[in-house]
Amino acid sequence: MKVGVVGAGSIGLLFAAYLSRKFDVTVYTRTKAQAKEINTHGILVKKGAGRKEYLVNALPFGEWQAREDLSIITVKQYQLAGILAKINQWSALPKNLLFLQNGMAHLQQIETILNGNLFVGSVEHGATRENFNTVSHNGMGVTNVAVFRGDLQPLRQFIAAAPKDFPFVYQEQYNQMLVKKLIVNAVINPLTAILEVNNGALIDNFYYYQVAEKLFKEITLILALKNESEYFQQVLDICRKTADNRSSMLKDIEANRVTEIDAILGYILAEAKKQKKEAPLCQSLYLLIKGKETNKGGIVA
Repeated sequence: MKVGVVGAGSIGLLFAAYLSRKFDVTVYTRTKAQAKEINTHGILVKKGAGRKEYLVNALPFGEWQAREDLSIITVKQYQLAGILAKINQWSALPKNLLFLQNGMAHLQQIETILNGNLFVGSVEHGATRENFNTVSHNGMGVTNVAVFRGDLQPLRQFIAAAPKDFPFVYQEQYNQMLVKKLIVNAVINPLTAILEVNNGALIDNFYYYQVAEKLFKEITLILALKNESEYFQQVLDICRKTADNRSSMLKDIEANRVTEIDAILGYILAEAKKQKKEAPLCQSLYLLIKGKETNKGGIVA
């Protein structure tokens, strides 16, 4: 089975490396320089004290035509426009696409793809890209996947053939799966990015914990969640499990990159507006992150 991984950030490198053990993988990079580095030296995965190199074929994104049996789209939500523009230029549309973006704002974007099987997923792994071909695997997890539109069978075949120590778990309902990840991201990411703390600080610090709890309650009212305690327990469990990790949003701020705040809190604020509900905490955190992006040079105001 041939697999294409579109995007060579932390998640793209991690997936390309692990999946290359079972599949014929090609990773598509933003630059020719990164593709050359991967083709020359492979992908180096650092996990604890271990180091392992994986030989993976790499091509610049301009050469992606989705001819593989499955294309896994790992770019961030705000980068999807370029991906979709390319897809919509093709006369023959790709067969199977798996989208691994945070938040839920990307669902409206991928609806514009007219044909093919569309899958979505949520990633529980922790990873940090250190350079063009090196990724640190900071936290082991699973990748939950579901059918957004189309035939389930290709996804089932992929799950069955994937490495057992890098598992993919099928979920019946994509909406519930993404909501769970959205809530975790909406609580942990903006707070850690603003406070500039590791994930564990949100439960270790009494005052930070109270803010996280209030933010969670505001989000549950907007999303009309049932079983609130289960969702909040999931947030706490992730904070404990990744206590020493820095959230992706914090790492984006530190690296002067645009964050995924629009895909996460932006989506929740849009839902609040539809329902004519107040969301003062979400609104304040959203604006603070946008302010940090501007100050860091990640985006032009």
